[in-house]
Amino acid sequence: MMSVFDILGIGVGLSMDAFAVSMGQGLCMDRVRLSRALLIAGFFGLFQALMPLLGFALGSTFARLITIGPWIACGLLAILGGKMIYDGIRDKADSDDLNLANLGKLLLLAVATSIDAFAVGISFSMQKEIVWLFGGTSIFLAVGLIGCTTFVLSLIGIVLGHRFGMKYRRAATIFGGAILVLIGIKILLEAYGLLPPLLSCQLS
Repeated sequence: MMSVFDILGIGVGLSMDAFAVSMGQGLCMDRVRLSRALLIAGFFGLFQALMPLLGFALGSTFARLITIGPWIACGLLAILGGKMIYDGIRDKADSDDLNLANLGKLLLLAVATSIDAFAVGISFSMQKEIVWLFGGTSIFLAVGLIGCTTFVLSLIGIVLGHRFGMKYRRAATIFGGAILVLIGIKILLEAYGLLPPLLSCQLS
């Protein structure tokens, strides 16, 4: 049976992209508002939990989407990162207010950084020890741990990013955009085996 430590390890591996993106968001903040920090971490944690649950429910039927997902993630992150770089160069960084535009951007970031979790959910569906409720490791326990791990690490990322970037907002905005673009490229390279993943999430 898969142990809690196994799931936590997978959760840490899956949350690294969200952690890096959270740092990029923290870099661009004048100050860390608790409500915004919780919203960002909540979005990332929620989608990192929902995606493997969706992958588990759909199983191998939609396994072919794994080949499309990295391109979607790379495209979204490249667009959002490019806009941040442009805004940083023009010195027009986004406001920290929780407006509709920022919520839409946050939704896209959460989806883009959690697509690999969908693939992990499909791999869970192929493991006999991963079950819905009884007779093995519950998928709800697995996705709950993954979501909570991502939530905590995203909060840490925001705080760390803010501490490094609060004195250099314009440069930090450009750097944060570059982080998004690089993460998108990393996801694509990992999908084609051109870059080893930080922590393997393939289960034997």
